[in-house]
Amino acid sequence: MSVDSSADWPTLTELFESSASQHLDRPCFAASEPVSLSWTYREVSRRMLRLARRLIEAGLRPDQAVALTGANSPEWAVAYLAILKAGAVVVPLDPQLKPEETVLLAKAGDCVGFIADSGRYSALAGAFPQAAVSWGLDEGQPGTAGGPLREDKEEFPLRRPADLAAILFTSGTTGQPKGVMLSHENLTSDCLLAQRLMPLFETDIFYALLPLHHSYTMLAVFLEALSVGASVFFARKMAASQVLRDLREGGVTMFLGVPLLFNKLMLGILDGVRKKGPVVNGLVRGLMAFSGFVKLTTRSNPGRRLFRPLLEQAGLGHVRICISGGGPLAPSVFKKFNQLGVDFVQGYGLTETSPILALNPVEAYRVHSVGKILPGVEIRLEGTDETGQGEIVVRGPMVMQGYYRNPEATSKVLLPDGWLKTGDIGRLDAKGYLQITGRSKSLIVTEGGKNVYPEEIEFAFQLHPEVEQVFVKGFILHTEHRTEGIEAWIYPAETHLRQPEPERREHFQHVVNQVNAGLRPYQRIARFHVLDKPLEMTSTRKVRRVGQTIA
Repeated sequence: MSVDSSADWPTLTELFESSASQHLDRPCFAASEPVSLSWTYREVSRRMLRLARRLIEAGLRPDQAVALTGANSPEWAVAYLAILKAGAVVVPLDPQLKPEETVLLAKAGDCVGFIADSGRYSALAGAFPQAAVSWGLDEGQPGTAGGPLREDKEEFPLRRPADLAAILFTSGTTGQPKGVMLSHENLTSDCLLAQRLMPLFETDIFYALLPLHHSYTMLAVFLEALSVGASVFFARKMAASQVLRDLREGGVTMFLGVPLLFNKLMLGILDGVRKKGPVVNGLVRGLMAFSGFVKLTTRSNPGRRLFRPLLEQAGLGHVRICISGGGPLAPSVFKKFNQLGVDFVQGYGLTETSPILALNPVEAYRVHSVGKILPGVEIRLEGTDETGQGEIVVRGPMVMQGYYRNPEATSKVLLPDGWLKTGDIGRLDAKGYLQITGRSKSLIVTEGGKNVYPEEIEFAFQLHPEVEQVFVKGFILHTEHRTEGIEAWIYPAETHLRQPEPERREHFQHVVNQVNAGLRPYQRIARFHVLDKPLEMTSTRKVRRVGQTIA
């Protein structure tokens, strides 16, 4: 669906129904586990209307909120659309939350009911005994009981683009959960403007691997696919072997993941090449450098042919584009994928911006950038230093309405004239390319008065296979002068967990020395710690920066 940036934006249901009317018999949702299924746009539309009618008959009213929680599945996606079609507000919750946390957020969102799978249904049913809506995603759940489903053409509640569509609770890596209020316009404008930098086709098959409750997957996989009549293939497991099988069997063309996933994939490819011996390893590395240079300077892509066997083996044979989001990716990883002939890009955004603000165009990518600012987005940098770095402040149709029932938190980031303070630090060049250097809240001020962002240092660890997780932070050097040193907390890969302590310490001292050698003097790590237990992570596989318990 194409909409000019100056025009009125559609609602989410209008976005879906426009595609469905044009692609009724094309595949919409598919999955291979626990049973193989494929639903066309006609079937998804029918299921959406039936469930929306059932929700209304149960007493759901326009603007009321419904919690939705469960593993990624076609049923989850239909429930999301049905809640919106019924005129209500969807509150997607992380299925990895503890039952009491799920209940807490559902109540914080003033949900009048819930739709949940078997793992969370009982807890929500106990907390909402008088719920207007209680629906089970799994066959046999109590909420699925009832009479025959009506499929009449009775008119559904009329929604406007400015109406609230979703409340997304997120703590990200920087604080307590807040309910981000996103309107239909916020989400559809972001969906359609992103396509100005990333053309999509009805023949594309998107891979729903990451949790759909998260704004990144919800927008960049689920809604982007539906907006052009493309298909979504639902993953059931995050295991590497399953991912490779899904990519092949699902014929995936759009592979969206997080840095941790792509780091592991690249390490696997390089390790496989290394095992073929020094001659083959040297030849492949040389060809990769050549391929990357040609791709970057001429926009042709010889790597796709040169490395086809490697790509097929890694499950990337059908993949048209890989996109990394949800966290910072090391430029070295980004560069290597492009050298192998993969059209690999990254983007930038926040839940508060629906979430996409920038995307690296395939035909004009920059290795050290998260991409070009989307059309329709205004951006400025505040408090810039001598290097041109400053806090990123943005305005556009994708910027949230505010935090739900939290005017104090809203006023801290959302200015009266619509500008949003992102809390991210970056640089912007004359052609609209953005480089992210860190979060303002994680800033380290060194003894020499230099500003250091830990994310920049963590980048350097991403292609060290012995490092499973790394968390860089400041420690107090001088309380009076408020200066800090830099330390790294490292959780080793499994093979190194079993090493005797002295050997493990010596090994990681070598790793830290290698990392320090590539950093500026004021960025270098002064001390490090090797952990026995993993660090706490968010649902998008980022180390949680706030409230982290380090043992």
